[in-house]
Amino acid sequence: MKIAILGSGGREHSLTYTISKSKKIKKIYCLPGNAGTADVAKNIKININNFEEVYKFLKKEEVDLVIIGPEQPLVNGIVDFLEERQIKVFGPNKIASQLEGSKIFTKTLCKKFNIPTADFGVFEKIEDAKNFLKNVNYPIVIKADNLAAGKGVYISKNIKEANIAVEEIFNGKFGKAKNLLIEEFLDGEEMSYFIISDGKTIKNFGTAQDHKRVGEGDTGKNTGGMGAYSPSRLINDELETKILNKIIKPTLKGLDELGTNYKGFLYAGLMIVNGEPYLIEYNVRMGDPECQTILPKLNSDFLEIVEACVEQKLERTKIVWKEKKSLCVVLCSKGYPDNYEKNIKINNFDKLILNENNYLFHAGTEREENHIVAIGGRVLNFISLSDDLTNARQNIHNNLNKLNWDKGFYRRDIAFKVINK
Repeated sequence: MKIAILGSGGREHSLTYTISKSKKIKKIYCLPGNAGTADVAKNIKININNFEEVYKFLKKEEVDLVIIGPEQPLVNGIVDFLEERQIKVFGPNKIASQLEGSKIFTKTLCKKFNIPTADFGVFEKIEDAKNFLKNVNYPIVIKADNLAAGKGVYISKNIKEANIAVEEIFNGKFGKAKNLLIEEFLDGEEMSYFIISDGKTIKNFGTAQDHKRVGEGDTGKNTGGMGAYSPSRLINDELETKILNKIIKPTLKGLDELGTNYKGFLYAGLMIVNGEPYLIEYNVRMGDPECQTILPKLNSDFLEIVEACVEQKLERTKIVWKEKKSLCVVLCSKGYPDNYEKNIKINNFDKLILNENNYLFHAGTEREENHIVAIGGRVLNFISLSDDLTNARQNIHNNLNKLNWDKGFYRRDIAFKVINK
């Protein structure tokens, strides 16, 4: 089969690498890809938000199946566009993608179907939001309604911080924002819960705990994700039953009432408060870096799972996992998530120890002649599988020391809530 994977981050490299192991693969294209995907696929420089250009390429190369990595083309309706042109595609349609595309869409769904989530208010004007903030309990959560690459969320400790958040969102820091949400702060522990769906059947696709804050001990600014571990320390059978019955299934019922179903990955960002799950947000694709953390644990043929979803045969498909724990640490350019240098050369890749338990997935990288340069804030993802997360973290730190990239930094405490218990 000929496969095309859209995107250029660590998620897309892990998707490309995992699907490349299938015996059914004839060729993989990555649009546009990165320095890592170039090792297992052919990179094609295309603007993935230009649907006509994407379609022309897929048609010309007779691609059999397309996997959409990032959220923007999904929210913009690329699945509908390609399916109308008889291209098989893995991912949710435009209506279903509003679960991530509009936080207000999701909150309204939660209210209608009694899905547990934080109490919230929606504001269209800066003055109304600021007036509301004069009479709330702090801390408070403020969110941009639109896509913000995982960064449009503020946890404000006081009215001064809250007013700055409101101003930055309405002034377009995360793109044009017609609305913002102000939510109550839930005091608990976060967990990422994943399912895969073919529109009829859903199956668990793992759990993880992401580390969004740039600083150790979960301090500093929000980022796209500094690392993750899997499975989450919180997951158990009782909690999973609650997540499915109180959150996932009512959401899918809500989409059904809107005349659509859900195909692809669905990622529920949850807050667990005294054993009870609350929905923070949905992502309509695999998380990043959760994808890089979870996929190396997969023991089944990933292409067969994706095919089963596209053909609505997931019920017959068995998903088998390795009995290992997984840890991912993201190496970032110094200055991230603010300003950072680009086109910085990275050496010493040949010194890394990579095998069936230790992986490297590229994110913000590009190949220039015969060397690799960093072009993004999040640059490389180091992953290790082990029976013990302490050992996995040490394996990763050993590889980071071997790489010895002095223009980068990383959090040394990923999985600290588990390791330092």
